[in-house]
Amino acid sequence: MRIPEPAALLHPGSGPNRATFLELFFDLVFVFALTRISARAFEDLALEGGKTGWTAVTGGGKTLLLFLALWAVWQGTAWTTSRYDPYHIWLQVIVVVALVGSMVMAVAIPRAFSSTGLAFAAAYVVVQVSRPAILLLTLRRLQHRRLKLRMLITFSMTGVLWLAGALLPTDARVTLWTLALLLEYLASRFGWPVPVLGRSTVSRWDIHGEHLAERYQQFFLVALGETILIAGLAYSRAPDSATRTAAFAAALLTTVLLWRIYVQRAGRILGEAVTRAAHPATIGRSAADTHLVMVIGVVATAIGYELVNEHPTGHNQVGWLAMILGGPAFFLLGRARFEYEVFGRVSPSRWVAVLVLLLLMPLLKPAVPLTAAIATPLVAAFAAPLVLLGVAVADARRAWGRPPEEAAPPF
Repeated sequence: MRIPEPAALLHPGSGPNRATFLELFFDLVFVFALTRISARAFEDLALEGGKTGWTAVTGGGKTLLLFLALWAVWQGTAWTTSRYDPYHIWLQVIVVVALVGSMVMAVAIPRAFSSTGLAFAAAYVVVQVSRPAILLLTLRRLQHRRLKLRMLITFSMTGVLWLAGALLPTDARVTLWTLALLLEYLASRFGWPVPVLGRSTVSRWDIHGEHLAERYQQFFLVALGETILIAGLAYSRAPDSATRTAAFAAALLTTVLLWRIYVQRAGRILGEAVTRAAHPATIGRSAADTHLVMVIGVVATAIGYELVNEHPTGHNQVGWLAMILGGPAFFLLGRARFEYEVFGRVSPSRWVAVLVLLLLMPLLKPAVPLTAAIATPLVAAFAAPLVLLGVAVADARRAWGRPPEEAAPPF
């Protein structure tokens, strides 16, 4: 029996709107992967007292590099299942390969810049190269095959950097891996340009808007789930402490508010915005960057609350405040752009809240005489949800008594 060609792109109004069970299974790997990212960052920040501040910064940069590689794998897989039939056998093979590769990468994260670097890089390269290779062999329409050929050439070239970097010392490895990610990102932004083949026009990419929007919503929920998991595990190690109980309560409150602010209208109708846009792929790509910013903010917040739970009355290090207060601020910056993508405007409460969170950082540093007596991580942990609560209340007041706002994407 001949397997039908998966050339039927999922145009709006056709194909499945919901993610398949295999895609949800794929997302479960990233719950574990994000806990490994958080654990690595926590180790750098928790030991900051025994390190120089610059060492903590470089450690955080390396952890961010690993996270961006994971995000690239997830996003590439999500776009593929939103462009082609996710129930087709070859599409399922692509997802399974990505699932296994992501798991290998996640396991390798703690020692990715030492003993497990080759495993991390090899898994990444296999996932990124196999996806366009399988589609190139499966698709029949010339315009679709050309795009996959461009992607295959790009990932094959950057794959050399990934594998070569895995064989070099740490500094050289970071340099080559960063260069590889940068080249891949620029290639995707400019239509995967390749000599002779030219480049693809993003506005011509066909995607199933509702399916892609749901995938981003699900990954955001994965990030929130990681926040709850980290907070619960940290608290369960010493649940009898009053300060730890307070830190756990602050973490839960913050997580609920992050969810509330995300879903307050814009998060609910992203699919509608993508479908209404003149060029759905353009808003889809913009939403990808936006969700990356929001997820980084959520993961940073999770790391911050793990630090609070372990050291609720310790001194606020600069890196700790960057997680506890900077995480929510980074989320709000992404959420402001998200609101613009869906409605073409940004609520003033977003900017006010970001400014307040940034102003709290220097005020809560122990070096400030007026606040030295109260400058503890626990104080910062409760300041963050209070600011987020103000944003949530402002959103509720704006929507109160009015009909649900419709999507008006500016794209």
